[in-house]
Amino acid sequence: MSEVPALAIQNLSKTYDNGFSALKDVSLTVPQGGFFALLGPNGAGKSTMIGIISSLFKPTTGSVHIFGTDLLENPSIAKQYLGVVPQEFNFNMFEKVEDILITQAGYFGIPAKEARPRAKRLLTALGLWDKRDSKSRELSGGMKRRLMIARALIHKPKLLILDEPTAGVDIELRRSMWEFMQQINIEENTTIILTTHYLEEAEQLCKRIAILDHGEIRINTEMKDLLAQLSVETFVFDLDTPLMRQLALTGVTDVFQPDNQTLEVTLTEGESLNGVFDQLSEQGITVASMRNKANRLEELFMRLVDKNIQSADSMKEAGL
Repeated sequence: MSEVPALAIQNLSKTYDNGFSALKDVSLTVPQGGFFALLGPNGAGKSTMIGIISSLFKPTTGSVHIFGTDLLENPSIAKQYLGVVPQEFNFNMFEKVEDILITQAGYFGIPAKEARPRAKRLLTALGLWDKRDSKSRELSGGMKRRLMIARALIHKPKLLILDEPTAGVDIELRRSMWEFMQQINIEENTTIILTTHYLEEAEQLCKRIAILDHGEIRINTEMKDLLAQLSVETFVFDLDTPLMRQLALTGVTDVFQPDNQTLEVTLTEGESLNGVFDQLSEQGITVASMRNKANRLEELFMRLVDKNIQSADSMKEAGL
């Protein structure tokens, strides 16, 4: 028998009272284990989907199963499997850090004597143990974000949803948070669904990805298969010395000079990066460094969204 998925959404729709259709017959399966990326532009329907999974909203149609348990029929059981880290801070700002975790554990029937060792482990791992007696309002933004993660994990959920967990967090802290989440994923086999605007995080962490746009799933595939579709990449060349003339290169899709010491070269599949270096060398131009202008997933994502916008505009023009 096949393994029960961590999350199974079938024909999920949500239409609000004002007539806005946020989700349109969405079906999505998230297998157990690993990281799963759920991406989409603002207004795509991600928050509505997470709200339904979290029991904040009721769907207009469709079903949600968490580890095989129907969320609508058995919400108390289904929610035992689920931990959610929302975008907004929603804990008591006047409650002490450790008490926030103990209180949360109590909602799941976990007595304080069992919750305290778990809280200590989580707060220590997330660098918050020395703040355990501080009121949460005294924490920095990054510390509050980590407290949200600790609270979501206190009852040992099998499925964790992270909604923009590193928004506004500095690079060093982001890395330490992801190291901790990878540890939780491996040691406790916690399935993690990630939404983020830092698309490099999704590319580095997630094996599977779904892209939601205008309330519909546009892509649902393996990350490696999606990235294989990338046929155009833009490279930024930092030059050793200023270039005092407009440069022409052959065998490339586009060349752009933002300033006299920088080149942006766009290559389509089949065009040679080595050929670019050869031409620059022949013209006496030395490259100090080179980098991708955007990560691969970001380029794919923007292309998909632009394509959908153009399609919608064409339909409008045609009166459809």
